[in-house]
Amino acid sequence: MSDIRPIKWVAIGTGTLFAVAHIGVLGHLINTTKTPEVPIINLPRGDYSSYKIEASKDGYSIEYKANDPAVLNSERSLDLDKNKKGFFGGNSNERRTEYRRDEYTMDGTRNLGGAGLDSEGKSAKEIECIVADAGARSQGAMAGTSIAAGIGVPAVIGIPYVGWLAAGWISLLGGKIGSEAGSTVGSVFNDC
Repeated sequence: MSDIRPIKWVAIGTGTLFAVAHIGVLGHLINTTKTPEVPIINLPRGDYSSYKIEASKDGYSIEYKANDPAVLNSERSLDLDKNKKGFFGGNSNERRTEYRRDEYTMDGTRNLGGAGLDSEGKSAKEIECIVADAGARSQGAMAGTSIAAGIGVPAVIGIPYVGWLAAGWISLLGGKIGSEAGSTVGSVFNDC
């Protein structure tokens, strides 16, 4: 019986050591998951993108530009000093200084000094075409309704019970056909 007791104490000691080690490992794992992790931010990167990240103990801020540099500047100057002697003996002195500064976008188009696109992304030509189309449709609808009222309505107004309804349909149909015809004619004349 004296041989079993030391093995028993060794087994209890080893088991206690494993239990304490496991509790320590679990405590370490629980504490590491409580600490905040740094977020992984995948910023899109391109030839003309840039970003600046500032981090502190209170948080972080990111400044990202997807198209940086957005414009290219070009500057030119011209100095002209001319003395002309006219054919009949007249003299003229011309002194000119010109300075030109242009901005170009990435695709090579020159900025003409104003916004090329409005807030919805439409160019001046597109807006002009939309306005012209609206006017042409309106004029065409008026003309179509007038023609239908002059020709079609007198022909159907005498139909018993539904003549008034058929006259309204003919007026609406004339306005719709006139609107589509006006749009077609307007797009041809306005080069849209």
